[in-house]
Amino acid sequence: MKHLLFITSLLTLFTFSAFAGASETLEEKLFLLPDVKFKELPAYGQFEKVYELYVKQPIDHKDVSKGYFYQRVILSHMSYDSPMVMLTEGYKIWRTQTTTELATLLKANQIDVEHRYFANSCPDTMDYTYLTTEQESDDLHHINKLLRTIYDGKWISTGRSKCGATSIFYRYFYPEDVDVSVPYVAPINKEQFDARIYDFLDTIGSDECRDKLYAIQTYLLKHRAETLPLLKMYVQGADLEFNHLTLEEAFEYTVLEYPFTFWQYGSKCEEIPDTTVSVQEVLSYMLGVCDISFFGDNEIDAFLSHYYQSATEMGYYAYKTDRFKGLLKALPMKPYPSAALVPDSIPHKFDGALLKKINHWLANDANRMIYIYGKNDTWTASAVPESKKVDAVWFFMENCSHSNAEIGSMNDEEHQLLVETLERWLDMEIE
Repeated sequence: MKHLLFITSLLTLFTFSAFAGASETLEEKLFLLPDVKFKELPAYGQFEKVYELYVKQPIDHKDVSKGYFYQRVILSHMSYDSPMVMLTEGYKIWRTQTTTELATLLKANQIDVEHRYFANSCPDTMDYTYLTTEQESDDLHHINKLLRTIYDGKWISTGRSKCGATSIFYRYFYPEDVDVSVPYVAPINKEQFDARIYDFLDTIGSDECRDKLYAIQTYLLKHRAETLPLLKMYVQGADLEFNHLTLEEAFEYTVLEYPFTFWQYGSKCEEIPDTTVSVQEVLSYMLGVCDISFFGDNEIDAFLSHYYQSATEMGYYAYKTDRFKGLLKALPMKPYPSAALVPDSIPHKFDGALLKKINHWLANDANRMIYIYGKNDTWTASAVPESKKVDAVWFFMENCSHSNAEIGSMNDEEHQLLVETLERWLDMEIE
């Protein structure tokens, strides 16, 4: 009897210790990952544990003698056999407590991977030669290999805008790393300055609405003498600095950018003021849609790595100036001013070879991809074209723009198709 009590006590103690140590199991697994630093963050939402990881990455995956940097990753944990949603950032990690729609839908774990050369994920010396889509994909592949030693479930990559484009490039270089990719509002250009964007801006909405947009642009350019002093007061109040561009260059860029941003974020035609009102009212309205701060030093510096990639291999857009002859004073009419604002001090040259390759792959071999776009979004102009040669699904959502084209905005038919597609590709039931 005493032996039975002793054994029972041991079993009870062992069981208690096992449960008590369960919260340390993930930490122990992370500790075993090579060249990974981590610390625990507050848990949130559906996740039991959240960790901030710093993963050691080669600056050049083809030549490790070039040195290393640490890449920031946020790991949000549910269980080891749940799916893993990989959020492939195109920029910095914006928030550490964000649950993606897919992680919620699939009851999944989630990792949020900061893009190389952004925020905390930078080498000591910023040699932009190694800021390429292939190197960023190598980063993601390394993280995938590390965490697959811990997680056994299916993998889904996703991202919005440039983050979605990151997920597409990653899938191109490593097609077997994830089971499904779900890029949101992800542009993939066909050339350096994709003509589809010009066509979109010339045809979206009604003739009346486009005429009103043009009237705002020409009005402010014609009233430059009154507008610039107002802008000077505005930028002083907002504590903005302009060294990369002059204030007058930034003003003209803002005027040219205005229609692009108007459609990108779903502004309303009925809110465009008549040009019979004061210059101050027209300027105030335009800045509410497209703020000149976008062309200030802080924003250009923050997005420099994005601009560099756009100017060298991803492509971007430029501003058509034909309709503004005689109205532009600071920017050239030709070549069209590029929206990729890379300082001349950083050498850069566009190479379109990758875009040709990836567009061919997308049309012929990119399977298990779900593309989500908003019909009113300017970036939908350079959406991945539909192709019957691949097992992929496209959603072009009515009345949606860059910020709200998402699963939560889908109608019942679209949502059902999305769920059925994910169930088929992931071989799982979704509640």
